[in-house]
Amino acid sequence: MNRSNESMVSVRNLEKRFGDFVAVNRISLEVACGEIFGFLGPNGAGKSTTIRMLCGILKPTAGDGQVAGFDVVRESEKIKTRIGYMSQKFSLYEDLTVEENIDFYSGIYRIPREKKQQRKDWVIQMSGLNEHKKSRTAILSAGWKQRLSLGCAILHEPPVVFLDEPTSGVDPISRRKFWDLIYQMSGQGTTVFVTTHYMEEAEYCDRLALIYRGELTAIGTPHELKSGLMKEEVLELKTEKPQDLMEPLGKISGVKEVALFGRGLHLVVEDFQKVKPALDQALQKFGVRPQNLKQIDPSLEDVFVSLIEARERRDSVQQEIHQ
Repeated sequence: MNRSNESMVSVRNLEKRFGDFVAVNRISLEVACGEIFGFLGPNGAGKSTTIRMLCGILKPTAGDGQVAGFDVVRESEKIKTRIGYMSQKFSLYEDLTVEENIDFYSGIYRIPREKKQQRKDWVIQMSGLNEHKKSRTAILSAGWKQRLSLGCAILHEPPVVFLDEPTSGVDPISRRKFWDLIYQMSGQGTTVFVTTHYMEEAEYCDRLALIYRGELTAIGTPHELKSGLMKEEVLELKTEKPQDLMEPLGKISGVKEVALFGRGLHLVVEDFQKVKPALDQALQKFGVRPQNLKQIDPSLEDVFVSLIEARERRDSVQQEIHQ
């Protein structure tokens, strides 16, 4: 993989306020050349606002940083020439054909005339749209539009690509194919900064930043986040009627959370050994073998929910102190 230690995105104490509302609260991060960096958080967490500042679309209220070697405050117009940007809503012109959309973006990015055909052919091949290049974009499926939108965003071969929730509303197979394209770009040295709220997508990233209410709550590789951040223990229970057990198990002292997970349950507990006798007794009462309950490594979803709940408890305590 074509990687280097050079930082393509570097921000320190980046902040964005809208009046009294703090949308992004003093975040700092570094993204290396060729890295797939995931920005994970719920809707309204500050993901899109951060990306817009990094793309030179929004001016930060405070803080500083660089993208592709240019200052995010003073050189926003230069940043736009060195990045690709794909938003949640496809920025394609549906009345134009596939080829016409590519031609339009070739002009926007001022691609040299002698290179236009080569880049157009590359986008059509990459997106698999050779048989549809004369078709109006409006008739394409969401998956095809998504790949065409990505192709148009990287026509000018930028070193950094920002993808803002690019797979929202796309079926799982198309989503997987889209990530294959991201891997290809990363392998060729392109830095990919992607926001998502899909936990399975977060696993595909080299590193992740978890953002909640405008603040970074954690940053690291998926393995680091799953193995080092969660203080509680996670249990998996395999049972035929998991819904019947959610309420009674949730009432047991030491059980912090019970959630449906596939055909079973995930339980978050403070200490498995301490709570095990009470759990075994409850399971036997419902005719479930205690052996069906085992401790597992937490998923990213488990970690993220745990961090959010810890933040909620901290905020609640602070509000009580100030009342």
